[in-house]
Order: sequence, then structure tokens, then C-alpha cells
Amino acid sequence: MPRDEQPDDGTIQLLRGGGLILAIGVISFLLLLTVLGGVSVEGAHSNPGWLALIVAAMCLPFGLMLFALGVAKWLRNRSLSRKP
Repeated sequence: MPRDEQPDDGTIQLLRGGGLILAIGVISFLLLLTVLGGVSVEGAHSNPGWLALIVAAMCLPFGLMLFALGVAKWLRNRSLSRKP
């Protein structure tokens, strides 16, 4: 196989999906803090705030995991393509 052609191993999909899910979690958390009433020790101050907190709590770790896996695969593919 030529060096320029890499098989489609899902690296791009992991990076895109992980980045999108991570961005949704960050936006949800920022909206919670600024627009939806904030958060305290007891939790969010409004019902939409609770929904934003739930979305952020699910999207941030999962998106970070997918994005980190995509970066690791990209780095591995890059190191494999540099070997003669």
C-alpha cells in the first residue's frame, strides 16, 4: 500500500464525533452558568438548568474520551506512515 493512502480506520469519525459531543457539552455547561440561572451546591436553579447540567454531565466525559481516542489513533497512524 502506498504511503499516501491510509485505510479508513475511523480516526476522522472519532475526531469529528468526539469534538462535536465535547462542544455540545461545553456549550451546555456555559449556558447553564450564564443564561439558565447558574448552579449551586444543591444543583441548578431552574428546570432548563437541570437539563443542561445533565447534558453537560453526559457529553463532557464521553466526548473527551472519544476525542482522546481519535487523537491517539491519529498519532499512531502518523508514526506508522513515517516509518519506511
